[in-house]
Amino acid sequence: MATLSVGEPQEMEVDRKGESEESGDDETRRKSINGKVDANQPHTTVKEEFPVEMDTITLDPEEEDVDLVHCRIGKIEGLGVLRKAKTLSLRQNLIKTIENLEMLVTLKELDLYDNQIRKLENLQTLKELDQLDVSFNLLRKVEGLECLTGLKKLFLLHNKISHIANLDHLTGLEMLELGSNRIRLIENLDRLSSLTSLFLGTNKITQLQHLEGLHNLTVLSIQSNRITKMEGLQGLVNLKELYLSHNGIEVIEGLENNMNDNQLENWSDLDELKSSKALETVYLERNPLQKDPQYRRKIMLALPTVRQIDATFIRF
Repeated sequence: MATLSVGEPQEMEVDRKGESEESGDDETRRKSINGKVDANQPHTTVKEEFPVEMDTITLDPEEEDVDLVHCRIGKIEGLGVLRKAKTLSLRQNLIKTIENLEMLVTLKELDLYDNQIRKLENLQTLKELDQLDVSFNLLRKVEGLECLTGLKKLFLLHNKISHIANLDHLTGLEMLELGSNRIRLIENLDRLSSLTSLFLGTNKITQLQHLEGLHNLTVLSIQSNRITKMEGLQGLVNLKELYLSHNGIEVIEGLENNMNDNQLENWSDLDELKSSKALETVYLERNPLQKDPQYRRKIMLALPTVRQIDATFIRF
């Protein structure tokens, strides 16, 4: 594992790396950091703007990348002419219902970020879709995705979702973003064996559990939750980045299978752990660093709070 971000239980730095960065572009991407919504983020309440009719918008039937950002669209309609469209961005509009997309069978990416959508529905004909973004809406359930078996990236950031469910059929899913929702339990992820990135920051999760089947996971972010103990990570043998800051964790543990057998060869690689004032145990076995004759002494100097190196306690 290359990156571990835990921080102290009370005073912690904002760690933006733990948020997925693909839901949004350079101008409109906004994130929820440390459980607080930034002032520049969209509000999922009813907007004061008045919607426009789709027949006032000119569409090019030959266009493959269709950008209808912030057009005050109130209803999805009249898009059947876009028979060649591969990407469709409808972000920052006034859309309440996903509808009238059945003709867009060539669509690869659908972006509905920052609207007023309450339900995932009417997506069954979009079988070529590999990326779906419905972040910053009013969703309460994960549903209606059964036919999107080719989906690789799913962004549902900042909704009102309380349960992880109805994802079993998305066996090719590689990235799942469920940050800033109302989730209390990590569950129903067993079938997502292709998942490499999982973002669950800013929820109400109290325990790290039900992750053992995610053998291909390389990035796990569960920042700003209610976790007090590091556990259930043993099966994540390919994990490279772990973000756990802004929880109630006091002891770094349970990483025996994650910190061993890597390619740490420079002592400067330990610098990222120096900010973890409560760090008491490190496992660095079978890294190039272990060949250094002063291996244990250098770890003690670099990380003075450590009381156990690999399987052996330090004698004072």
